[in-house]
Amino acid sequence: MPSVPPAPVAPDPTTTTLAVLLIGPAGAGKTSVAKYWADHRRVPTAHISLDDVREWVRSGFADPQRGWNDHSEAQYRLARRTCGFAARNFLANGISCILDDAIFPDRPAVGLGGWKRHVGPGLLPVVLLPGLEVVLERNAERSGNRRLTDEEVARIHGRMAGWYGSGLPIIDNSQLDVPATAQVLDDILARAIASPPKW
Repeated sequence: MPSVPPAPVAPDPTTTTLAVLLIGPAGAGKTSVAKYWADHRRVPTAHISLDDVREWVRSGFADPQRGWNDHSEAQYRLARRTCGFAARNFLANGISCILDDAIFPDRPAVGLGGWKRHVGPGLLPVVLLPGLEVVLERNAERSGNRRLTDEEVARIHGRMAGWYGSGLPIIDNSQLDVPATAQVLDDILARAIASPPKW
């Protein structure tokens, strides 16, 4: 009598080498979730923060809050390339990575498309998009050049709504703490590993 084939085992995103891009507006919780997710995996994992890399530039830092211009655009492009280079090196050495950035669906060439060019086709993008009130509250707790005006936060949040209908997975973490959001992220990644998306 033929043996029964074993039931398929669900992929475990906590033990797979992955490259994840967390997308969302300022105040979405991208950095907190990325750090927590990286800290709680069973395989080596790096968190690569675009904001941290941008701030490597000390003298001559082009702060977009003082006006978006050619210098701030160039420094963003350089920081993204640097993050992508780091991610590829980590992945080549068996180290997963999670990156975070506020990219817009209406600028695919410099946004998601740029990240795929920099990191590689296996990049798994996930959008964190809590409600506007939550984002405004979290932004108010920030300090320094990472705190934006309420008007700017609302404008960015509105543009991020364009991710709905894009096919990317979206997590509304308005009512979720960081560990719960990381668990939802793992659930999404497990599905993506089992059935790679065509993003």
